[in-house]
Amino acid sequence: MSSSALGNEPQHTVQPPDRPSPDPRMAFAARIALMVLLVAELMDILDQSVVLTALPAIQESSGAGPAAVQWLTTGYSLPVAVGLITGGRLGDLYGRRRVLLVGTVVFTSASLLCGLATGPGALIGARMLQGVGVALMIPQVLATLHVTFEGRNRSKAFGLYGAVLALANVLGPVMGGLLTEADLFGLSWRPIFLVNVPVGLAVLLLGRRFVPESTVQKADRLDLTGMLLSALAIVLILFPLTEGHLHHWPLWCFALLATGLLTLVVFLGHQQRNRANAPLVPLPLFRNRQFSGGAAAQLTHGVLCGLFFMTWTLYLQSGLGMSAVQAALAFVLLSLGELAGATIAAKSAGRFARRLPQAGTLIALAATAAYGLQADAGQAALSLPAMTAPVVLIGFGLGMVSGPLADMTLARVPHEDAGSASGLFNTAMHLGIALGTALTALLFFATTDGSPDAALNRDAFIDVLWWVTGLLALLWTLLFSLPKRSNSPA
Repeated sequence: MSSSALGNEPQHTVQPPDRPSPDPRMAFAARIALMVLLVAELMDILDQSVVLTALPAIQESSGAGPAAVQWLTTGYSLPVAVGLITGGRLGDLYGRRRVLLVGTVVFTSASLLCGLATGPGALIGARMLQGVGVALMIPQVLATLHVTFEGRNRSKAFGLYGAVLALANVLGPVMGGLLTEADLFGLSWRPIFLVNVPVGLAVLLLGRRFVPESTVQKADRLDLTGMLLSALAIVLILFPLTEGHLHHWPLWCFALLATGLLTLVVFLGHQQRNRANAPLVPLPLFRNRQFSGGAAAQLTHGVLCGLFFMTWTLYLQSGLGMSAVQAALAFVLLSLGELAGATIAAKSAGRFARRLPQAGTLIALAATAAYGLQADAGQAALSLPAMTAPVVLIGFGLGMVSGPLADMTLARVPHEDAGSASGLFNTAMHLGIALGTALTALLFFATTDGSPDAALNRDAFIDVLWWVTGLLALLWTLLFSLPKRSNSPA
């Protein structure tokens, strides 16, 4: 990180040097900036999952019905998915550090409101406001990493980014359960949100001091028409994908999906016509094989995660009769494997380029196939210790993908488009998870029809695993769009 980039005054983005800096060490101020950015990312991932283990307590104390409980998660994730592209472009135009700090203020304030909420309506509203804050924060993390770090430091930073994603998957449900069970000061579930307040204040104070500012050299106005069209298209696509299986796919779901796809076409046409006047999404990004292939790989990654994790939960509890605690332990095993894989990726510092995430994908593919054969042979007798090896290896392989995929997808993105590219990359994951969740209706619930019958749930999950292996094979193929040599210049 250059010394000029560490000041508090806004700096214009500059093109990186032709070769990475020969000094692989990271300065103290750069380490603090990296820590702040990763903590901001950690808060987002934690708040997606920390609420899951606290839902029974929230439902009991607030009187929330089933629909309200569902909207405690949907109300958070939908504003995030809708706002990521706009949030990324706002950072490009008005300063990535500035938008990061504004988003942190919104998120921290909303977390306080969550902790003070007395009814389900107020809590859902505060969760939606949290999602707005996250949509502003998260694109700035990848964009700032992209424009700030170079060479080996860049690969290490993105490797740590992948490790944080894995760590959050472990910490979220565990922290939610522990804080709720501890009943600190008689507050029951409220500390899962209130803990964000001191963390958010620390991000604000340290971020203002250490995170470098970066913008495009000429800040144009925001494309408001593009912003509205993109938001409308994402809502019309994601909402029926999220709600469809709960309502047995009525006609209105398909009508909304068709309208959403039509709106997306209108949005792309508007971006093409507006290409000379700061469009929300610079379409030339997709002419870059490295970015378009990486974004497609991220979408595929989201689909297989959305499909696997939901059906796996049902398999463990309905198919094998595990308790909620045993199922949580299975997730911890997978997440620890993921953390180990992400740590390997961070320590490699980009030396293996696309070969590392491709190797991780093949490990996950082989482990998933082995798990499918084991589940088919073991049937109801399969225990948690017996499945430890394939589960840890699935996590290990997936952990080797996230950080390097983000690094190499964004590597050749022009710095002035870093926020837009980061927003698109994050949106691909959210859209993929929604698609994967929707696929559960076709690949899992079509077999079980919601039945608690253990044999039906086991058979349906085994079928899903073969689809997951196919998606992993597709992911491995898409990773060929990434560079085969390390330290390619940005």
